[in-house]
Amino acid sequence: MSAGWLRACALVMLGLFSVSALAKDKTAIVIGGGLSGLTAAYELQNKGWQVTLLEAKPSLGGRSGMATSEWIGNDKTQPVLNKYVSTFKLGTTPAPEFVRTPSYLIDGVYYSAADLAIKDPTTAEALKRYEKTVDDLARSIEDPQNPAANNTLHALDQINVSNWLDRLTLPATARQLINQQIRTRYDEPSRLSLLYFAQQSRVYLGVSDRDLRASRLIGGSPVLAQAFVKQLKTIKTSSPVSAIVQDKDGVTVKVGSVGYQADYVVVAVPLRALNKIQLTPALDAQHLGAIKGTNYGWRDQIMLKFKTPVWESKARMSGEIYSNTGLGMLWVEPALKGGANVVINLSGDNARVMQAFGDKQMADQVLIRLHAFYPQARGSFTGYEIRRYSTDPSMGGAYLAFGPGQISKYWRLWERPLQRVAFAGEHTDTLYPGTLEGALRTGQRAAGQVEDLAAGKSFEPAKVVPVAAAAAAGAVAAKKGNFFTNLFGGSDDEKKPEPVKAPAPVAPVAPTPAPVPAPAPAPVEAPKPAAPVKAEPVKKAPAKKPAAKAETKKAPAKAPAKKAEPARKPAAKPAATTETKAQ
Repeated sequence: MSAGWLRACALVMLGLFSVSALAKDKTAIVIGGGLSGLTAAYELQNKGWQVTLLEAKPSLGGRSGMATSEWIGNDKTQPVLNKYVSTFKLGTTPAPEFVRTPSYLIDGVYYSAADLAIKDPTTAEALKRYEKTVDDLARSIEDPQNPAANNTLHALDQINVSNWLDRLTLPATARQLINQQIRTRYDEPSRLSLLYFAQQSRVYLGVSDRDLRASRLIGGSPVLAQAFVKQLKTIKTSSPVSAIVQDKDGVTVKVGSVGYQADYVVVAVPLRALNKIQLTPALDAQHLGAIKGTNYGWRDQIMLKFKTPVWESKARMSGEIYSNTGLGMLWVEPALKGGANVVINLSGDNARVMQAFGDKQMADQVLIRLHAFYPQARGSFTGYEIRRYSTDPSMGGAYLAFGPGQISKYWRLWERPLQRVAFAGEHTDTLYPGTLEGALRTGQRAAGQVEDLAAGKSFEPAKVVPVAAAAAAGAVAAKKGNFFTNLFGGSDDEKKPEPVKAPAPVAPVAPTPAPVPAPAPAPVEAPKPAAPVKAEPVKKAPAKKPAAKAETKKAPAKAPAKKAEPARKPAAKPAATTETKAQ
């Protein structure tokens, strides 16, 4: 009797101890099943947290592309990505030499960089001059974490990239190729802040193409996403979050009529998706403005499938191939079941004008253009796949691409938590937005912030040098060489320049209807005028009005200079992606 009583007491005490232990378990909810959300959930779970991941769609992976493989950088350029590739023992193969520098499809003729220098020296020299000027622009940014550090740099945020390109008086073909490169990596040049372009060019200054495309990740970014998924214990798909309610004791996340409770939350969704979630307490005006006003690059991705390769063997069409005839950036993907696939990114206004097209119409338009160059295309064509990142209501675009005036208002805004909510996603990374590396980095950062919040740490706003207090610094920066004087006018001997005032914010405008699909192919982009300083006209269906631009004096074009290593973005955005612009 006594022994039985003791056993009963022991069981009761053990039960009480277990309940007490469970009550002390740390709980977190991660909203968003893209690569940033998967990373945050994985890292928190590894640190002993009970994690529930909620994903609105039936599948996971976010903006992971459709590519069957993906070019990735080495440890030097993408250390976080390579860490997870090693941890999960994912397969890679070394990159061949022909993918490590861009090549070109000009009026249907394939050119390697070496071919271009011999067969079209005018275009080749113009590209070199552009690359040298980009390097000069990048060197103007001393700290890429604080790009608007002084008045002179702040002025770059009021200018769009198209205006800046107008000053270079580039030949038509070179300008078309450069426009295509910029819209592929970011967005349409007329919609892109020159300060953001300079900041990103600074991040990649001196980074070689060999480092950025060092190996191929077999299976692409979806394989990496699935590796995370296999490690997680609690995942709920088809669970769109409608509200997040914070109080002093925790957070409640609502999915329909169901409420999930936790100590902390990581929100790892694009800004357009965040706009559909009601937060209590509500976000302040600056955060709400950022959700609605931050520019995202537009991207539609098409995979055309062929029974056999239809392009000449020399045009290996892998890595980065830029076309001046509306085909966007192309690369070849090995078909898993035989045949050959071409992945084509339609970006910027090229993608915006296609929003009125159905999937089949869009595929036909691209196939018409490809068939004009390669007559065997129609006969070998077997099908297509399309992903529309720009019109997907949960994404609203492919990846972050700050427009004019937006860094001045929203820089590093999402980098710090708000009470019990931390934020992740490529748009929250200051150095590598729009890349796999950036998505993974922010997942790690958000997980670390949740740990810090649980330990009682508070987060203060990021300290950025106020523009109004930096006029003297701006004058010094303007005299560091000819770059700023060429950009803004005047000479090195002039007195301190007057501060450039930021224009009033421009309210976003709803997209206007795109034109009716045309049955016959036509170049998507017309040659740009070289000399005018005024903004490049929007050629397609604009998503919003371009922000106001600062008036500047016309500066003489720079003479051709010896080529410096071009600053490049990793060859992975949505498809190579997240293109590696993933979430």
